[in-house]
Amino acid sequence: MRNSSRSKVDPFIVMDVMEAARKAEEQGRHIIHMEVGQPSTGAPEAARRALAEALDADAMGYTVALGLPALRRRIAQLYGEWYNVDLNPDRVVITPGSSGAFILSFTSLFDSGDRVGIGAPGYPSYRQILSALGMQPVDIQTAPEHRLQPVAEDIRNQNLAGLMVASPANPTGTMLDKPALAALMEAAQAEGASFISDEIYHGLEYEAKAVTALEISDEAYVINSFSKYFSMTGWRVGWMVVPEDHIRTVERIAQNMFICAPHASQVAALAAMDCGEELEANLAVYARNRALMLEGLPKAGFTKIAPPDGAFYVYADVSDLTNDSRSFAAEILENAGVAVTPGLDFDPVRGATTLRFSYARSTADIEEGLARLKTFMEARG
Repeated sequence: MRNSSRSKVDPFIVMDVMEAARKAEEQGRHIIHMEVGQPSTGAPEAARRALAEALDADAMGYTVALGLPALRRRIAQLYGEWYNVDLNPDRVVITPGSSGAFILSFTSLFDSGDRVGIGAPGYPSYRQILSALGMQPVDIQTAPEHRLQPVAEDIRNQNLAGLMVASPANPTGTMLDKPALAALMEAAQAEGASFISDEIYHGLEYEAKAVTALEISDEAYVINSFSKYFSMTGWRVGWMVVPEDHIRTVERIAQNMFICAPHASQVAALAAMDCGEELEANLAVYARNRALMLEGLPKAGFTKIAPPDGAFYVYADVSDLTNDSRSFAAEILENAGVAVTPGLDFDPVRGATTLRFSYARSTADIEEGLARLKTFMEARG
């Protein structure tokens, strides 16, 4: 049988790195994982306990397509707690991870052939999902002087149907402050482009609170997830906030594409939202790891790094060390036993000279990984 043209998407290179690291571990090697963007911790204890109790009392069948009403209400409450935003729970859509939210938002807002702007470097699945849906991802080459984030001038006269922005961003960890985000949203509106704000790393900030697009306007789609701050990657549950006049449109698509997000995951997610003490303890570990990375990476020779305001990544320009980040990452894995991600995932144009380092693992792993990197780089000369 033939394959469709829409199936011709690029691989997610970090998954290939993970597989190479797994094979090395099978051979008995101890690998330090700085490649994968997931917390080393599991779901909060109270979330696991709440699900265990619910499994004895509930068959865990379908929920309504928009998600458990109690979870939608609690997420709306979160916007009041974190941002002082009064949010109507009806606007909250529970999704199968943020990936489900990307599919729903792209399908709701754009037609085949529409041009959608995404910052480069940026999360690679934006590009691949848009392509698979028959839309045209438009890479916006961001500049170091703009913290590797898009600015208003970048999107003018680009004939964009939409713009997707992430703050804190993957792979850089950089954030947009309120004036910068407002300027982008105003520029998108002036161009007739729908605005999507990926806020999956909110909660993982170190010096200033991240700004939600909902503080600026209700005319945006906002995407978040329980994967990062709430430490629930494998549970595949996220959410999206949409304008009130888009609720029914998104609901119809969700009913047909997904039926609903996993019921069990929604139960655990609801309980996770009241586990602030445990979650803040996780954040304290990331903060310590971040400090170690900002000190240790330059000592190892990785001196050109983006300012990581949030998330748990450091993005490094390694153009003084290589013009082939994929082979360089393989060399680091082979000789240092540290798995890192080549930038080609995030920026097809400049990614051959960048690497992403994740500091989501334990502090002991980060300390060991930095020591190995320093030894490797000294030996490499």
